[in-house]
Amino acid sequence: MAQVPAATRALRVLRFLAGQPEPVAVERIARELGIPRSTTYHLLQAMAEEGFVVHLADDRRYGLGVAAFEVGSGYQRQAPLQRLARRPLATLVDRTGHSAHLAVPHGRDVLYVVEERAPGRPPLVTDVGVRLPSHLTASGRAILAHLPQSQVRALYPDRAAFVDRTGVGPGSPTALRSVLSETRQRGYAIEDSEVTAGMASVAAAVLDHNEMPVAGVAITYPTEELDERQRERLAGAVVATAGTLSRRLRGR
Repeated sequence: MAQVPAATRALRVLRFLAGQPEPVAVERIARELGIPRSTTYHLLQAMAEEGFVVHLADDRRYGLGVAAFEVGSGYQRQAPLQRLARRPLATLVDRTGHSAHLAVPHGRDVLYVVEERAPGRPPLVTDVGVRLPSHLTASGRAILAHLPQSQVRALYPDRAAFVDRTGVGPGSPTALRSVLSETRQRGYAIEDSEVTAGMASVAAAVLDHNEMPVAGVAITYPTEELDERQRERLAGAVVATAGTLSRRLRGR
């Protein structure tokens, strides 16, 4: 046993929760990790107070909290993902003629970590280091659409969790569920004038070896430039680039 057994157990709980497809009951956590139930409960309470886990009272289960997402996105900011992404994003820009970017989850936001600007295109709000609400951005929606619904509920429990930029976009858990359902059916995420008026984006998620989303690849373009068929072709290129990054992230 390590010199700080409580810290070791807390980290084991976090690792266990991170490997689950959905939140789990305290009894299962205790059983799987061989930790007394009372100890597991106290650990979960402490981690919930710090935001690393969230208690879904109606389901009587625990899942990862916003702070855990922030730690994960912090790793992504320092990991090779950006280096792996630069060349595929540059190729995507050359192929489409539109600016591309890579964003990682950061609580309820996405944080932009790579931008490849197309020649002659105006600067975008999605510059490196900028954070924007996930529920309004194509990148964020692509990421949220691949999360278990219980984790989305934990991030967006009520209307107070939603912010507005241009007067359009989901403003409630019900509206967000509809947007994410359409995203999954379509196979990619879209937004139109929800971040910047007159600009639209298409995005796809980059998935790790657990099929969990670690980033979103997106292209942004003036809404009036593309019709629906052209947008679908653009989305196909974005999905292909996200797939390339997913395979590289897994070492394939």
